[in-house]
Amino acid sequence: MNNEIINKIAKSGIINLDLEDYAPKGIITELDIKDFLFEGLILKEKYFRESLKDHNWSKYRGDVLALFCSSNSIIPMWAYMLVTSYLEKNNLINFYGNKEQVFNLLFLEIIEELDIHEFKDKRVIIKGCGNLKIHEKIYVAITKKMQPAVKSLMFGEACSSVPIHKK
Repeated sequence: MNNEIINKIAKSGIINLDLEDYAPKGIITELDIKDFLFEGLILKEKYFRESLKDHNWSKYRGDVLALFCSSNSIIPMWAYMLVTSYLEKNNLINFYGNKEQVFNLLFLEIIEELDIHEFKDKRVIIKGCGNLKIHEKIYVAITKKMQPAVKSLMFGEACSSVPIHKK
């Protein structure tokens, strides 16, 4: 009797896709407009402009900035535009939203740019759990991206996957 262990999963041709491998890797730093408001609450245009002008923008080099306002203040649209203008002048990558929202936005961009030719007519399992909390919208995006190309799409682990799509 042969006691050799055979990996049937590896021989099956199933591709295990771990979304964590595609997650954004850079540092996302929140830039809260509240920090430029008078007493953190009131937008006084002169004070706001001076705060922006005097701010050390170089400390954000290499980061992606998540621009938002955590205070319950009324912030006119031009304020976001003005902050963005400073960020652009300093060649800083920025998006509107908190850290989680910007992470998901970047993740969606990565999924959108994913070359799915290697998955054409293959059986693919999207890994279901891991160390990183992945938002439902990412799973929706990867399903929409993969479904037209793959032979079958499943969710979970090879030992217990849930069928999602089959051609």
